[in-house]
Amino acid sequence: MGQDPDAIRQDIAQTRSELSETVEAVGYKADVPSRAKEAVSDKMDSVKSVTQTARQAAGLAKENPLGLAIGAAAIGFLAGLAVPSTRVEDERLGPVADQVKDRVKETGEEAVERGKQVAQEVASSAADTARHSAQELADTARQSAEDVRPRHAKALGRSPISPPLCISQRHGAGADP
Repeated sequence: MGQDPDAIRQDIAQTRSELSETVEAVGYKADVPSRAKEAVSDKMDSVKSVTQTARQAAGLAKENPLGLAIGAAAIGFLAGLAVPSTRVEDERLGPVADQVKDRVKETGEEAVERGKQVAQEVASSAADTARHSAQELADTARQSAEDVRPRHAKALGRSPISPPLCISQRHGAGADP
């Protein structure tokens, strides 16, 4: 009959905690205006996001209408290829469709090859330009060093063509540094 007082206290603390959580949950569910405001706020954020995306898309379309038209045509073409052909289309357009598909395939392969060539040319040109720029930078640095040497030597009171002094020459042989 008699339970341990510590066990009873622990049961009471646990019950209070569970009751507190239950009261908070009931209070939240009963607070319909706050929940409605949260839901409306979430929906407004979603609408703002969609509106912003739509504005960006419209801006892109205004900036590059040709790209948009080409993209739309490509998507339409791919969708047309994905849809299975009917028997009537096969009968009437079969040979022509095969020729068009072959030409498209050839043109695509040619475009890929040309793209590879252009990429190689660009890479080669970029490497040549980098080498040329590096050589110009090295020449400029060398010339700047040659221009500075006479002024620096003059400021130190030496001949511009004499080599720099080593530590023993600066302090005199045998002198304390």
